[in-house]
Amino acid sequence: MLLLDEVAGGLTEHECQALIALIAEIRQSGVSIVWIEHVVHALLASIDRLLVLHNGAFIADGDPRAVIKSPQVAEIYMGIEADA
Repeated sequence: MLLLDEVAGGLTEHECQALIALIAEIRQSGVSIVWIEHVVHALLASIDRLLVLHNGAFIADGDPRAVIKSPQVAEIYMGIEADA
């Protein structure tokens, strides 16, 4: 298991693409990865499951693109108000 914490922060786009390729290679070798990250496009290019925490509790879990579109995730992490 490989644990990553904010490894894409501060990278240029070129460096981020190289990181995404490296992570893909590591995953293909059979290593499980737990990655904490705020650079969402890097995550979406690399993962098949997304878990979102807020105040220590899970608020969303599943397909990354579906989780990102969750009204609760959008409101808490992107400042987009959920429709009432």
